[in-house]
Formats: sequence, C-alpha cells, structure tokens
Amino acid sequence: MIQASGKGIKKPDKLLRRAQFVRLSRQAHSVADRRFVVAFRQNQLDRPRLGITVTKKTGNAVVRNRIKRLVREYFRLNRHKIRGDFDINVIAKKAASDGSSKEAFASLEKLFRKIGGHSH
Repeated sequence: MIQASGKGIKKPDKLLRRAQFVRLSRQAHSVADRRFVVAFRQNQLDRPRLGITVTKKTGNAVVRNRIKRLVREYFRLNRHKIRGDFDINVIAKKAASDGSSKEAFASLEKLFRKIGGHSH
C-alpha cells in the first residue's frame, strides 16, 4: 500500500463546481482504458487542476472513497510530470474497483502520459 505524506491537494488545484465539470465534459479531449476515463482540456491558469467522478455503479461508499484517495494521491505525487496546464477529470469505471493500488497507479500513469502528448 502506498503511504500518504499528509500533504493533500489544495483547493485551487481542484475542480469543485458543477459548472467546471460540465464545461470540461463539453470541451474536453479524453483518453481511456479499462479502469478510467480521463477528460482534459487546457486551462488559462498556471497549474493543473483535478476533478474526480466516481458513480454508485462503481461500488459502495468505501470502494468509491478508496478510488478517490488513490486518484488524489497519484495526482499529488505526479502533477509535476504534467506538461501544460490542464483541467483534468478522472472518471472511474466499474473495473477501477478491482485490483490493487499498484494496478490503479499503473493505469493512471499510462493515461496521464497520453495527456502529455496532447499539449496544445
């Protein structure tokens, strides 16, 4: 299991409002694998921002919260690798509840690497 260091993601680095998610979904590029869909678009800020969507279809509250913790931790540890300033929404599929945190991190790594190639 990967240990958190206690340094979370700050509020300005999160997508929080419904309007932000709606705008992103309408104007975004996306990449996907069997566990996650990552929707992203360039923003006019000086930093990437993260949103996470995990529906009830994915599992119960414990499962959904675990997925959100894994995504936040991955972003916190790897945001410096993101070239460009993007609004990013990670959407968990049902398969995200299967497997280990290592597998989830590998999946996110692959998808975030694809985002790097989309710098506009």
